[in-house]
Amino acid sequence: MQILVTPTFAKAIKKLHANQKKFIDKAVLAISENPKIGISKVGDLEGIAIHKFRMHDQVWLLAYRVISKKSVKLLVVGPHENFYRDLKKD
Repeated sequence: MQILVTPTFAKAIKKLHANQKKFIDKAVLAISENPKIGISKVGDLEGIAIHKFRMHDQVWLLAYRVISKKSVKLLVVGPHENFYRDLKKD
């Protein structure tokens, strides 16, 4: 499966430590194996799915959009605090 990333996602990943990136890698792998794993949003976030995962006793969210059967675009990743506000900016 082809994984595309937005500049916002790439910027967020650059700020993380190596041990945190391992959690992100596991989440991305889970999405690539089953794109329907996330919760589909409605309303102004229609077409976007959110995958929740735990990182060091904190819930993190990863927003993505399924482009086709063979490609997924990763939009935003981060803790729940201000996540949806940042997602709506993009």
